[in-house]
Amino acid sequence: MIISLHPRSRHSRLIRAGWRDDRAAQLVEFAVALPLLVVFVVGIFDFSGAFTLRQKLTNVARDAARAGAADPASDLFQPSTSPPASVNDMFQMIDYFLKINHINDCGISVGSFAQSPPATWIYSSNGNGCLGSGITITINRAYYFPEGAVSPAPGGTCAATTTGNPAVIGTCVSIQYAYPWRFGRVASLLGGTAVLPSAITATAVAMNEN
Repeated sequence: MIISLHPRSRHSRLIRAGWRDDRAAQLVEFAVALPLLVVFVVGIFDFSGAFTLRQKLTNVARDAARAGAADPASDLFQPSTSPPASVNDMFQMIDYFLKINHINDCGISVGSFAQSPPATWIYSSNGNGCLGSGITITINRAYYFPEGAVSPAPGGTCAATTTGNPAVIGTCVSIQYAYPWRFGRVASLLGGTAVLPSAITATAVAMNEN
């Protein structure tokens, strides 16, 4: 037996089958969700990388400040064209930490410093392919901050502070490292903008023991 369907019936069946097929809808949903998924994935990796870097820099800044604070301060104010031994030791500690942790030290060297009175040395470099300002290491061996201050180094800097009485003399170490954010560029896929710091900053202060 041969059953012949009316052309209109066949057309109706095709239309109903097309409505049941959701493959096109899945493609549209994927195209809409893909930019948002990319932003989330890049954001997770970007912010976790920035957090990890800041933790590492904070740890080495704290260790360097403690080591410098334990060194004698007798040679800090003696006329010299090079940093005292305690400052050189702190710089070498930081640079060695960066290298063994596979963090680009931007080609910084013991000779790339500028001295600021009374006892502050600032090392900076942006070589080895580092972005922006690269790395800046500030070591202040005569850092004054108010006794009992909640934040001994406000703003993440080691600029000398004389407000407050009595004051504590300590060693302050600040590391600023340019971070190559990717989240801002990816966020533009959704038509948004992200204002992110150009550098990761870590600061530590320890009271001078000598």
